[in-house]
Amino acid sequence: MAHLARIKLSDEELRTFQEQLTQIVDYVNELKKVDVAALEPLTNLQPAAPASEGHGGNVLRQDAEKSSLDRETVMQNAPAHDNEQFLVPKII
Repeated sequence: MAHLARIKLSDEELRTFQEQLTQIVDYVNELKKVDVAALEPLTNLQPAAPASEGHGGNVLRQDAEKSSLDRETVMQNAPAHDNEQFLVPKII
């Protein structure tokens, strides 16, 4: 894998990562033995909770169209613009 990723590793690093990768693959093989056929897929670990229950909640609001600021007001706050869009310095 190090060769494919074009990563240079010392012999010690190769031994360490090889051992760790072997442990990961062994663990995945153990997980494959677990029968999950009767389980329903899980979509969220948290129960649905609206924000009104004293915390941020995890139920998203419905999308709703609403008005925004007009272009002239927005452009007044821009350090540089061409009346159509913000002008920003080229960064490369």
